[in-house]
Amino acid sequence: MLRILYVEDDYDLNMITTSYLKKSGYFVSSFSNGLDAVNDIYENKYDIILTDIMMPLCDGFELARMVREFDKEIPIIFMTARDDKPSKQLGYKVGIDDYIVKPFDLDELILKLEAIARRLKIGMTEELVIGNLKMNNEEHTAYINDEELPLTVREFDILYHMLKFPKKTFTRGKLMEDFWDYDSSATSRTVDVYMAKIREKTKNCDGFEIQTVHGLGYKVVLK
Repeated sequence: MLRILYVEDDYDLNMITTSYLKKSGYFVSSFSNGLDAVNDIYENKYDIILTDIMMPLCDGFELARMVREFDKEIPIIFMTARDDKPSKQLGYKVGIDDYIVKPFDLDELILKLEAIARRLKIGMTEELVIGNLKMNNEEHTAYINDEELPLTVREFDILYHMLKFPKKTFTRGKLMEDFWDYDSSATSRTVDVYMAKIREKTKNCDGFEIQTVHGLGYKVVLK
């Protein structure tokens, strides 16, 4: 599970973003100012830092500077309304990895987090065990009660990804975007066919079920 430190002094935005990240399967510690966040970093380990720039006590620039004094590797992402070139230049100069301008789309934030995690191989477990199903992402194998499950590569990738984020609704459009090339002939009907095949192949799994979210897509619900 990806461990995220989130710093945002806007109370409503902090609560909304924190709740969304947690529902998406992440561990999140949130703070309203940079000083409390830095003090916490000295005591606890995180995989990614998400922070605003303009905050009381310690702004995002200073937070990034202090973090980089003792941790050169942890990804730092600025999420700010400041869209000016000098702020971006200073941010990258002090050692941030990415820059998101407010207002931002929460799904796009998740995509950035997943991309960073894949690139740096952080917060990623190769083996996933839910009930009597065991999946190994490195080997691309799946077993039910130690009997191999005959999934295609795309079926495996879809199921593994959805199981990592139980209760999260994946729209048909999002699934097409993530698992089919833009130039493919895949349609929403193609997604439905794949989900039907995955459901049939996993019907003997006792730890979850794939539910249809009418008008949207699908989600995994743990039993």
